[in-house]
Amino acid sequence: MSTTGDSDTIAQTDAETPASTTTNRRQPYGQGFLDTISEGWAERPDSMPPTREQAAYTAARRDAVSAAFPGKRLIIPAGELKQRSNDTDYPFRAHSAFSHLTGWASDAEPGSVLVFEPREGGGHDVTLYFRERADRTTAEFYSDASIGEFWIGPRPALAGVAADLGVATAHIDEFASRDGELQLDEDEDLTRFVSELRLVKDEYEVAQMKLAVEVTARGFDDIVANIPAIVAHPRGERIVEGVFHQRARSDGNAVGYDTIAAAGPHACYLHWTRNDGAVVPGDLILIDAGAEVDSLYTADITRTLPVSGTFTDIQRRIYETVREAADAAFAAAKPGVKFRTVHEAAMQVIATRVAEWGLLPVTAEEALDADKGGHHRRYMVHGTSHHLGIDVHDCAQARRDMYYDGLLEPGMIFTIEPGLYFQIDDVTVPEEYRGIGVRIEDDILMTADGPVNLSAGIPRTADEVEAWIARLSG
Repeated sequence: MSTTGDSDTIAQTDAETPASTTTNRRQPYGQGFLDTISEGWAERPDSMPPTREQAAYTAARRDAVSAAFPGKRLIIPAGELKQRSNDTDYPFRAHSAFSHLTGWASDAEPGSVLVFEPREGGGHDVTLYFRERADRTTAEFYSDASIGEFWIGPRPALAGVAADLGVATAHIDEFASRDGELQLDEDEDLTRFVSELRLVKDEYEVAQMKLAVEVTARGFDDIVANIPAIVAHPRGERIVEGVFHQRARSDGNAVGYDTIAAAGPHACYLHWTRNDGAVVPGDLILIDAGAEVDSLYTADITRTLPVSGTFTDIQRRIYETVREAADAAFAAAKPGVKFRTVHEAAMQVIATRVAEWGLLPVTAEEALDADKGGHHRRYMVHGTSHHLGIDVHDCAQARRDMYYDGLLEPGMIFTIEPGLYFQIDDVTVPEEYRGIGVRIEDDILMTADGPVNLSAGIPRTADEVEAWIARLSG
């Protein structure tokens, strides 16, 4: 490429850069820069990467999608960058279905599109379209801060991604929409199918979920070890969040969802993510956190800790009741039973205990009546279980008869997470209960022989939790 051609092209590209890239604060490039910017670079090796481990699994998933939609053109977008403020974007994370079908995970490119093109003889030709790298042979190398490698470092090349993922690739400029095609999140049947495709995990997915739980367990150890520093800070909940985030980023990709670090009465707010409160000895702190590994599979674990290291009598009573409910749910989880049976087993315990404590205006049996009851749900309004995987609430677009009313199968991974929450201003409970919130959440793999608690290594019983704190935080 001649320097004259480079200069003309680069100057034109720079002039046409949209105002959204803040051209009003750009310094002009001199002709000397334009003449020499594409010269003087060392040769870069152009070796092909080996096919990644999950490629065989993603090929099987694509085959299943192809078989389900004969003769249909299917469009699976990765998604685009989302603006945080002005010219700052949120970190990109590909659509879960796109990642599940390509194996492109934390390293996926924004704006990519997976296309299933129907063949005349049946089946589909599958192509992954994305924007080719903007290396130093292109004008965008220095002039486009969103894709130029001068700005953001090396990006993947078409040939390299094809070898890496085991799927054909093409430049995004070659992609065009057509009438009659089905697009993810626009076509109900396609969206449902790719969601239900994740209900049963393959061997690769199970291994990644175990890894995510391992990283999360280390993150919880970090939190416990830092309890003195957490207590010392006026916004100790933020320290909890930061400690866990460091582990999730160092050993994985990120957190799988916003960490809940809810101390004292905050533990009674189910989605407390403000995390700006103090962590006070004598209170409990409920921590709901999960590490997302590079494959984008995430754990989802909750533990509730006594900040001082020891439960009070009333805290222990509530905590052990929640554990009893979790254990009952685990015992009810068997291949072939309905998914909702897990929730029903936990709620049986919750209703029985709060009735025994005199907190209900009816008996436990009356509270458990599906039509006229529900009184106990005041203290546990959420469900006991959800599917888990590449999304923290995985398979969310699946049909009800495949999810809540579906049958448990080997390969399914789901949570068990009962809780009890007595809000600080709830006058239906004695004063000593108010402001106490407890949840215990574990990640469960269903096998042909029954359920396996993947997170069983993280202390669960009241005695185990107290020993854990004594061991790690002194």
